[in-house]
Amino acid sequence: MRRLLHRLALLLLTAGLSVLLLGSGCKPVLAAPGICVGPVCGDGFARNTTYPWLLRLRVSDQQGRHERLAIDCRSGALTPLEGPVERGYARAVAQRACRFTAEAAA
Repeated sequence: MRRLLHRLALLLLTAGLSVLLLGSGCKPVLAAPGICVGPVCGDGFARNTTYPWLLRLRVSDQQGRHERLAIDCRSGALTPLEGPVERGYARAVAQRACRFTAEAAA
């Protein structure tokens, strides 16, 4: 009985590993976006060469709404003031991006 349980466990382990190895080749793994705060994520960060305090980014939420924003990293002013993505989370993502890009530049 003990030997049968050992073989069964080995068979299940082998089957599980086979499914894991074969299944991973079929489906590509997607990387997470740059910075997320709550339901809003931001990516595509770009600094303006003329105005280095101006940061442009793309934000999207879990409902699939997305838009492009600009933030003045000195004052925290977000442009545009209204849009489909909730502004509290969008501002938090943009301010975090300002801090990260400032640290990377230093």
